[in-house]
Formats: sequence, structure tokens, C-alpha cells
Amino acid sequence: MQAHNLAVAFVLAAAPAVAQDFMRTIEMPAHRALIVQKGEAAPIPFETDGCSGGLSTSWRFVAETFPKFRALYEAHPPWEYCCVTHDRAYHNAGGATQADDSFEARMAADDALRNCVKQHGDDNAEGYAERYDMTPDQIRTAHSLTAEAMFTAVRLGGGPCSGLPWRWGFGYPGCSVLGPLAPAPE
Repeated sequence: MQAHNLAVAFVLAAAPAVAQDFMRTIEMPAHRALIVQKGEAAPIPFETDGCSGGLSTSWRFVAETFPKFRALYEAHPPWEYCCVTHDRAYHNAGGATQADDSFEARMAADDALRNCVKQHGDDNAEGYAERYDMTPDQIRTAHSLTAEAMFTAVRLGGGPCSGLPWRWGFGYPGCSVLGPLAPAPE
């Protein structure tokens, strides 16, 4: 599994078109499984954990444990609203009814998450620079690096039918790539 993750990370760093074609090839069986297994069912009610993978949970724990951290950095990640919007798209698989559309919707949701975190940094660069004794460019760089790390994390760990609670289509429980697969396109 680790070699697979390294290969995926390498491809993500490659030319965007090549990376997207590679990811499409890797992901399509899971997108087909999701579409087949969700059928016409409505998703379960929406819930969010904020920023998945323990980011919001860890941030809140540190903020509760260390009042000075909370006073300086707030009780939750300042871009958490970006994650909640992202979770909404992930919950219902972007409303997709076809596997190809599901892939495209996931890519769009992940791009939107990355852009939202970067935009948060741009919008707040001046205020955060003063608050944290940094330059606005340092704030923008920190948000950009965070956004890229989040994008890579959701691309690697958010695929459909993975069994993870933050997977694409998490509003449709029971999806498994080991379940019935849709026929491969001819």
C-alpha cells in the first residue's frame, strides 16, 4: 500500500493532465461501485466533522488544553468552513449519477477546497500578519502550503468506497469496491 501511495503522490506532482488521467484510471472502479451501490437511494442525513482526518478534532483538543493557543489561534481551524462545504459535496457524491460525473465532481470538490483555503489566506493576510507577527506573504504562503497538503490528503484518502468515514459518497453507507461493480466501459 505504501508503494501505491508514493506512486500516487509522484503522479500528483506530475503534469496535471497526466495526473488526472492516472487518478481516473485508479479511481473509476470505485466510482462505478458507488454509483451501482447507491442506486436511486437518498443519502443518509448530512453530518460533518469539520476538517476530516483528525484536523479539526486535534485543533479543538489543543485549543481546549492550551488556553494561550486558543486565544491566539481560535478554537477551530479558521478555514473550517471550507471543509464543511467540501464535506457537503462528499456526502452525496456531488449529486453524480454516472461514474465519470462522480470522478469529475470529486475533482471539482477537492479543487474548491484547495482554492477556499488559499482564498482564506489571501482575504485575511493583513489581519493575520499583524496578529501573528508575520508578513502578509508569509500568511499567504502558509495557507497555500496548507491548502496543497489538504488537497493531497483528500486525493489520497478520500476515494469512494474506501470504508473511511470521510470518503467520497459517505452519505451512502455500505459502499465497497468488493461489492458488485458496474461493467467497465466498452
